[in-house]
Amino acid sequence: MNTLKGRDFLGLTDLSASDIQELLDKATKLKNAQWNPRCNKVLGLLFYKASTRTRVSFSVAMYQIGGQVIDLNPNVTQVGRGEPVVDTARVLDRYLDILAIRTFEQKQLETFAEYAQIPIINALTDWEHPCQTLADLLTIQECFGTLAGLTLTYVGDGNNVAHSLMLGCALMGMNVRVATPPAYQPDSAICELALKTAASRTEVMVTDDPVAAAKEAHIIYTDVWASMGQEASAEERIPIFQPYQVNQQLLDHADPSVIVLHCLPAHRGEEITDEVIEGSRSRVWDQAENRLHAQKALLVSLLGVE
Repeated sequence: MNTLKGRDFLGLTDLSASDIQELLDKATKLKNAQWNPRCNKVLGLLFYKASTRTRVSFSVAMYQIGGQVIDLNPNVTQVGRGEPVVDTARVLDRYLDILAIRTFEQKQLETFAEYAQIPIINALTDWEHPCQTLADLLTIQECFGTLAGLTLTYVGDGNNVAHSLMLGCALMGMNVRVATPPAYQPDSAICELALKTAASRTEVMVTDDPVAAAKEAHIIYTDVWASMGQEASAEERIPIFQPYQVNQQLLDHADPSVIVLHCLPAHRGEEITDEVIEGSRSRVWDQAENRLHAQKALLVSLLGVE
């Protein structure tokens, strides 16, 4: 039974553990060509931020299930000229079947969800990147055959990717450790929510010690040190974050079966070395491919396609 039809996906806690597992199971079937759902629906992409993987994977996913995609570039639509979000949301609700939004403030996403009846998908905000985490969990499940009991260590900036990983791991019974410089830790509200979600079943650690965080970890994960909109501070961040680079020395502290993930784009030589991202432990390209399969599963589920 499809439990997700008609729902919004604004963040990881919009889903239960069983919802996530349902999506991962569907994604696996879609990836292995064991299921071929078809629909005649229209997906809108309203992206206020640059995108490669999210834009292309959503577009290809929708085309592959027989739907259409409209790119609602803010620069060429009225929303870019100051049309109120509430008006845009109510109009797009009359035209589209589903809408994915990439923007800055989570509040804008929530306003769209309030005023539109169609499903709204968080394609990235400054608060969360939940679609990325779905692909990450799919990749981890493929590598280890399970999620429960594994330890994921995220090293770098406590940003939107770190937020979604903390919540996703806590939901799925994984230990999650986040190692950041003291001034760049995840938001305290996310930390509290992850702890509440884990409910003492699994470990949620936030530390400034990357070596302690990496000890016996099954997954080492990193992201750029300066996210979109933070480019002006990129140079000054480099010396602060240098001890948090994912390199072979850090991997030596992890479990022998460790895999390395990066949501891309990568700044090689900064947050990750060329040796590691191209090495035998890297699953970065599988992870990127899985954006397509995880998002296809999300689309068919929210649209109620059988």
